[in-house]
Parts: sequence; C-alpha cells; structure tokens
Amino acid sequence: MIDKNKFKLNKASYLLKLAVLLLVTGCSTAPSKWENIQDEGSFLVYRRQSLIGEESYSITSTKDSIIVKSLQGENERGRITGVEAELHLDKNLKPSFYLNRRLTSNDTIVNLEVKKTSEGISIWEKNRDFVKTETKDFFPVHSNIPAGIEMMLYHYYFQQGGTGSIPILPRGEITMNFIQEDIVTIKGEKVPLKRYVVDGINWGGRTIWVDESNNLVALVKANTQIREYIKKGYEEAKPFFVQGNVEEEMAALSKFTKDLKGTQSKVKAFVGGNIVDGLSNVAKEDMTLIITDGTISKIGKRSEVEIPEGAEIVDVKGKTLIPGLWDMHAHSNQVDWAPAYLAGGITTIRDNGNELEFATSFRDAIAKEGAIGPDILLAGMTDGAGIQGNGVVRARTEQEAKEVANLYFSNGYKQIKIYSSVSEELTKVLAEEGHKRGMSITGHVPNAIGNARGAIEAGMDMLSHRSRILTVLFPNKTVKELGSYYISKNDISQKQIDDAIAFLLKHKTVLDPTIALDVARGMTKGSVLESIEPFSDRIAYELFEGKRFRTGLSVKRAETAKADYIKAMGILGQFYKAGVPIVAGTDNIVPVFGLYLELETYQEYGGLTPLEAIKTATIIPATAMGLGDKTGTLEIGKEGDIAILDRNPLEDISNIRTVSAVVTNGNYYKSNPLWKAADFIPAE
Repeated sequence: MIDKNKFKLNKASYLLKLAVLLLVTGCSTAPSKWENIQDEGSFLVYRRQSLIGEESYSITSTKDSIIVKSLQGENERGRITGVEAELHLDKNLKPSFYLNRRLTSNDTIVNLEVKKTSEGISIWEKNRDFVKTETKDFFPVHSNIPAGIEMMLYHYYFQQGGTGSIPILPRGEITMNFIQEDIVTIKGEKVPLKRYVVDGINWGGRTIWVDESNNLVALVKANTQIREYIKKGYEEAKPFFVQGNVEEEMAALSKFTKDLKGTQSKVKAFVGGNIVDGLSNVAKEDMTLIITDGTISKIGKRSEVEIPEGAEIVDVKGKTLIPGLWDMHAHSNQVDWAPAYLAGGITTIRDNGNELEFATSFRDAIAKEGAIGPDILLAGMTDGAGIQGNGVVRARTEQEAKEVANLYFSNGYKQIKIYSSVSEELTKVLAEEGHKRGMSITGHVPNAIGNARGAIEAGMDMLSHRSRILTVLFPNKTVKELGSYYISKNDISQKQIDDAIAFLLKHKTVLDPTIALDVARGMTKGSVLESIEPFSDRIAYELFEGKRFRTGLSVKRAETAKADYIKAMGILGQFYKAGVPIVAGTDNIVPVFGLYLELETYQEYGGLTPLEAIKTATIIPATAMGLGDKTGTLEIGKEGDIAILDRNPLEDISNIRTVSAVVTNGNYYKSNPLWKAADFIPAE
C-alpha cells in the first residue's frame, strides 16, 4: 500500500525531478518472462501531433509480485503537470493495487485508486465516494491510463487468452481486435508490428501497435482530443501511426454506415406532421413534406399534396419537423460522433480544430462516399511560436502563415482558426491570405492582441468563447488585464453595450459564445452534471471521467461564476436582438447534449424566444458559413436536413431534446439505433 501523504512535498522540486527523469530515460525491450525483471523505458506524448511530454516507466519483480511505475510530465500549452502511477500484479499478471495521481504546482489529485483486500475490491475515483465490489477478475483502466500501465493491460489480456472481453474497473470492459501485421522503418531497418483496435478505454476505439513480444510500441487515441503515445526510438514512424489510426476510424465509420443506413428511397414523403420551418413563429399543422434526391421538393397541407408513386411514406403524425441543427464549435476527433450527432438531430457541424489527416478523411467519407454522419465544415487551427502553442500547424513567420493558408485551402477548408499564441502581425497575414482564397477567419482573440476589437480589426470574421468576445465592451483593456469574472466585477453601462453592438455590426462579426461551457465550469463541487444537463447520464461510460464527473468550484466561487455568465448572457442577448449573428456551439462540453444546454441558456438568461434560440443553430450558422440559400430552414429547393421531434420546441425550448428521428443527405434514420451505435444509451 502506498502512503498518499508522502507525496505532499514541494511541487517545484518534484517537477524538477520529473523533468530530469524524462531526460535520462531511454528505450529498451521488456523481457518475455515475468521473473527477475528489471526493465525501464519511455513513451513520447503528443497532442494533435505536437510533442508535449514524456512518460518514463519501470517494471520490477519481487518474490511474489510485479511492480510497474510510471511518471509522466507534460507541458501542454504552458500548463506543466505530471501524472504518477503505480500498479501491483501477481506473477499471473492479476492486479492487486493501482494508484494514479495528477501532480500540479498547487496540488496532488488522486484520479483513481483500486485496491484488492480480503473483503473485496475498493475503488476511489476522483470526485466520487469510495465504493466496494466483489469482482474477482479485473484490470484497473481509465481514459487517461499511462502507456506503461496500459502495456501491462495488454500482456494481461493476452495471458487471459487474447480473445473476447475482460472486465475493467471502475466500469466497463475492453476488447482487442487484431487488424493486421504492419512493417515500419526504424533507422533504416524493417520492424514488424501487430496492429489492434481496442474498444472500451476511450470513447471509440484506440489503435495500438505491439511488437513481437507484445510490448506496446504506439497508440493513437481520442476522447475529445487526439493524442499519440509513441515508444522512444519509434518516433520517426509517427506519420505511419497517425495514418493507421485514420484507416481504422474510417473502417469503423464504414461499419456504422453498413449497420444503420440500410436501403434508402430516393423519394420520401413525411406525412401528417407539424412543421417549424425556422422562419415563422408558428408550427404549421398536419403537413406533408417531400424530399427528392436529398432536396425538399414539396411542402403543404396533407390534403393538398400529392405523394409521388413509389415514394417511401413516413408517418410523422403528432411529431414536429424542424431544420436540422448545427453545432458550430465541434471537435469531432473520432467517428463515433457521426451517428451520435445525427441521433441528437444535428445534421451539420463546424469542426473547429482537428488533425488534418483525420478531419479531411471524416468529411470526405460522408460527403463523397455516402457514409453516415452530419455534413462537416472544417476550420483549420493554427497557433504561433512557443511552448504555449497548440498543435503541430504553426504560423511563426510570414512565410509559415502563407503556407498555413495554402495547406488548408488546398484541403478544402472553409476557415482558418487562429489560436491564442498567434502574433498580431501574423493574425493580419493569416486573415489577408485566407480572405484571398475565399476563407473566413475564426478562433480565439490572440493573447498578443488581447481584445476583441483588435482581433476584428486585424481581420478576424468570427470569434469564439464569450470571455474573450466580451472584451469588446472594454476597448482599452486586454483579457489579461480584465481578469476572471470581469463581467460581474465591472459596472457596464448601456452606452458600452450600444458602442460594442455598433462595432460588431459594422464589421459583420459572428459570435460563438459557447456559454454552456461556462455553465458547466461554474458548477459547485460535488454537484452532478445532470443538474444542468439532464441527459448527461446517457453519455458513453468512457466519457464519464472527463465529462460527467467534474471537479467543480467552491460555493463562493461558483456563485461568482454564475453571476458572471448570467450577466454576460444578458449582454449577448442584447447583441442578438440588435442583429449581431450568434451561433450555437458546444466545444464538446457534453457530447451532443451540450447543444441543447446552449440553446436553453440563450433563452433562460439571454431573453431569446424559442424560435430565436433555434435560429442560432439553424439559419444563422448556415448564413454565416455562406450556405443560407441551401440549408438552415425548411423551404422548397433547400437540402432536406430535418430533425424530427416528439414535441413542439416553440412551446418550450427544452422540447428540442425529444429528437426521435433525423433526415440528412436524403437519408432517414430513427434515433435509438444510432444511440446504441455510438455507445449512448436511450432512456427507457
């Protein structure tokens, strides 16, 4: 047993020790026997293909047990953290103890502790109470399991027979599916590896490679961001591993499509439903809507519309048809998003920062090959110089900025997304180069500019996140100078609001507030996510740690946070009423369901009507992306993207949650099978 108190030490010295460990560790091959082990190695840690840290591990044996230790250090956008883990196994690789803790400059946080005793298994999970179970066979697994520990999971799996599934704690099970033998070139030599897809650790499969001794060599995973872990010495094969994961993701999407799409008629008649067209504040009752080859060809009273011979007739009596919804701040890093989004009535997303190889393949599979999923519009992320930069695509010089614009334009991107570390000068270059190519510019207010007005004047067309957006109220201050919760801490006059509105209207700026993110982050410690988003308990179990289980704030700080976002939303509501385009986006706060929370917050605190809230997720984003003449409302000649609801959302915006079917790209799907495909569980 490990004494937790011994880790209450000077964090600066600990992180220094961690850094030294990362520098001196090397690469070695784990032994094939579990006796007299003395082994160590390291994995390089990448986020969106950018190196952010390193993990060192050791495996040693005693008379009766095997002890695995892991120490991981990261500098992720300037946030220096460490993760320390220890796993105890018997000689049959059955676990008896696991402890994983996160180290920061301020605190030590236990992520997961699993301990076997004579009375059973005790489990301590971050933000949860101790629980006990009588499970006999298990392996401790969580979504951020260190690679060195994960390697032992696979050895355990193979020792258990290497087929089927094995139970894991705190929840779920894993399976490994052998894909193929691969050959990578390392220092001029051909090295054989075995490729597997592992299900049950993160949402969607992770692709892994093991060597001939079943030692883990590389893995690519994504819950809501893509990470690559590559054993030191194999890093030159990173492009191969990235592409291999793309191949497996597309294979999974192909299976979703085969299982769920079925045979679709070219002509579909939706008969007897009520229609909220996205323009009128009235639901038109007892209507028929016909879609021909994916386009709305007829809309009218059921008694007046002739249904073409051979059409597939769908009875929607008692249901309400609305335009398919948009999520304008998505990060769809695995294909499980495809059926999940459709099941939530979301037929178009703007992917607001992703790995190019995956994002373009995902988009093209849907657009060009007919795979199941929402239409995907891509915003290509770029950041500036320095350790605080995000991702591998950087604009550190004028030449690099031009190359970024060419990269994204040549790959069919609609936008360039500017992240926080881009300089003011290069923001202007990116905007100029993007505009030349017909792309618009979106993203964060860069730190070097610090204020929304400066970012807009530098050429940005759209801005994300209300904390940076509302610096527009304070023209002479930066977001850093304003500090946290600056909206609630400052008296804001109507003149400030009116001046900001005039500025935004003049520049035709589109705003992406992601206010639901603030609502979730402002929860008190110990409260459950379902208190603000009632569908949170439906999310896949692999997402529980980072999405459903949240740390929360102290009561006092939560009160301040809530006052801040309520006041902020009131101001954003005035922006909307004055004609400033506001688009709904989630930033993945609660997968799929975060969009409902966003719209409800617009109504509750921004004063928007249900129709106005719906427009932020339909015609306004469609228009902002240059597609308002093709989609965003239910009109003859527009794309037949439709969400079918059990209840009318004009009566109550929360009815937006009652999606039971969706139509996109001429295809009709009921929701429940899609939830299952995406590991979402429908309510009974």
